[in-house]
Amino acid sequence: MRVAVTGGGTGGHVYPALSVIEELLADSRWGVSREDVLWFGESDSIEERLMQREAIAFQSVSSGPLRGMSPWRMARSGFQVIRGWFQCRRYLARFRPDVILSTGGYVSAPLILAAGRVPVIIYLPDMVPGVAIKRLASRAKAVAVSFDSVAGFFDNAIVTGYPVRRALVEKTRAEARDALGITADEHVLLVLGGSRGARSLNQAVARHLNELLASCVLIHVTGPLDYDEAATQLAGLSQSQATRYRLYDYVHEGMENLLLGADLVVARAGAATLAEFPVAGLPAILVPYPYSGQHQRLNADFLGDKGAAVVVDDGDIGEQLSSLVSELLSDRARLQTMREKMNALAVRDAAERIAGLMTRFAQT
Repeated sequence: MRVAVTGGGTGGHVYPALSVIEELLADSRWGVSREDVLWFGESDSIEERLMQREAIAFQSVSSGPLRGMSPWRMARSGFQVIRGWFQCRRYLARFRPDVILSTGGYVSAPLILAAGRVPVIIYLPDMVPGVAIKRLASRAKAVAVSFDSVAGFFDNAIVTGYPVRRALVEKTRAEARDALGITADEHVLLVLGGSRGARSLNQAVARHLNELLASCVLIHVTGPLDYDEAATQLAGLSQSQATRYRLYDYVHEGMENLLLGADLVVARAGAATLAEFPVAGLPAILVPYPYSGQHQRLNADFLGDKGAAVVVDDGDIGEQLSSLVSELLSDRARLQTMREKMNALAVRDAAERIAGLMTRFAQT
């Protein structure tokens, strides 16, 4: 089976598709080799860099957003989409895939529109679909969604869960802690801003760093923009403090160790939180990005309503971070309850389910 894949712009679009590819390559029953996979994405993007790292063939395609811009920029973006459609037609004719998987991003539109008779499977990571997915869904054989509550948006929805990488499913918490060199009795806080980082979370950590390090081991993934500033602050810490502060700009390999090894995470509420935190059984303080429409707020409220997370407004985290972390880490019973409620939402075979859909609908 030959597979064309697209998903880009953020890790929340890329990693679900990567998880499905990992499943397709790992299990011989799907009949997919690495040479049978081609990723369509934007050049100089997170998806291009990750495909280079994963040794997956990548084809750059012209595209762009079609709303929320001035008329002249929208016209320019529309021209890019049309150009991308012609490119996709040419590349698809050359590659001849049996099925297309889309997890969102700008390139989804030209690729799906150019698909012709090639079956399309769409995976929607979010709690609600965007305008583009609503318009493209009728061209898909199926729209895979993470939860029953999302299925009502589409006539062709199939609930699969959110696909995560095998390492997160297969590794134990004890193994993750051992890999991090952290003992079982230490409190571990993970602060995670997503693939691009989160300025307000990084500023909150900087403001409360001494208090946080007094109560826990802090694993801080800043994103690329704030890393240098955080590194300067790390350099000014005492030796005992510095040993309790693990600083990264970005983590690809070994992310499962951070998620499984932590007692609590402070994070944005991108789509990946709906899957990775439940599979890891990781209680969360969620700070939805205020400029992403309602997607992150809905994601955060879903987990908050289940009792698995505490939701904090972006404007309040700078003031509340230290007290919230201290309150939760000192209440083992509450933290354990949150962990159990988070874990109850986990779907561990979502990647396998989506791979099965692709096989079911693939051209023969």
